[in-house]
Amino acid sequence: MQTTKRYIVNAVIAFIVLIPCVALGQQEAQFSQYMFNHLGYNPGVAGTSEAICAFGLYRQQWLGFKDTEGNDVAPETYSITLEAPIRFLKGGVGLAVSSDKLGFEGNTMVKIGYAYHLKVGTGVMGLGLMASFNDKSVDFSKLRPVDDDPILSGLGKESDLLVDASVGVFYNVPDQYYVGLSSTQVIQSSGKALGENDDKEFKLKLRRHYYLTGGYDFTFPRNPAFTITPSMLLKSDGSSFQVDVSAMLNYKERFWGGVSYRYEDAIVVMVGVHYKNIRIGYSYDITTSSIGGSYSSGSHELMAGYCFKLEMEKLRQSYKNTRFL
Repeated sequence: MQTTKRYIVNAVIAFIVLIPCVALGQQEAQFSQYMFNHLGYNPGVAGTSEAICAFGLYRQQWLGFKDTEGNDVAPETYSITLEAPIRFLKGGVGLAVSSDKLGFEGNTMVKIGYAYHLKVGTGVMGLGLMASFNDKSVDFSKLRPVDDDPILSGLGKESDLLVDASVGVFYNVPDQYYVGLSSTQVIQSSGKALGENDDKEFKLKLRRHYYLTGGYDFTFPRNPAFTITPSMLLKSDGSSFQVDVSAMLNYKERFWGGVSYRYEDAIVVMVGVHYKNIRIGYSYDITTSSIGGSYSSGSHELMAGYCFKLEMEKLRQSYKNTRFL
């Protein structure tokens, strides 16, 4: 039994640490409250809400997950996004900063971008481009493969700065619906070859990711105090995919609660409060995959956000006319 458990734990650690480095799995961080993190994966969002917005997310995934030596290898992620409309640029700007730890791998990323706005129907369409700078590191010395692996032998903590880009289009009709399509790590940058082995293809790499998202606000005709918002986020790296399907019930734009299902991974419960310009939310993932149960007690996520609009006062025109002196 102990041998089986050790094999499972080592296999999961290898999956979340080693596989992303050789570009065979999804690398981007995931959030259950993805509806508050659009800018993190779609640069077209920047400024389309016509408000200055800042959001922060903190996620502890698979809480309690440890390797056979007792090391805490559960993923842990921080994210901060900031966006604002810039009228003289006919668009908006965005900044996203994140830190993601997956086992013995670490990613610190900064994204800076711009979205050009087009008035389409009753909404705003943003066409966005973002430059990303990813400081990626892996401590291979802490990996314990089940069998000896000559590729890993002699490797210590390796790191590299990878520069890439994201593109996206996002269409938003305020208080009605939104839809977005985007791709991150489009260049698929790769770093230096790792170690002194003959396998020159063993290097830190980024893999292109694709995102499709959408949501719709439905107000109950007989009770307009309640609004329900179904939404979804589909993610793919070209070889695998994951989909989140959610439904949020909002009461008087003050309180919300909802559920979400992530295919073959988790059922999520979400609650939150909106007071003036401040939003605070919490979600808990009930893991439905084999990682749950004896290996993890679920995932926790906190969200905090602040949005406000700048109302530009129209300047009155004055006329120099002798009749009105």
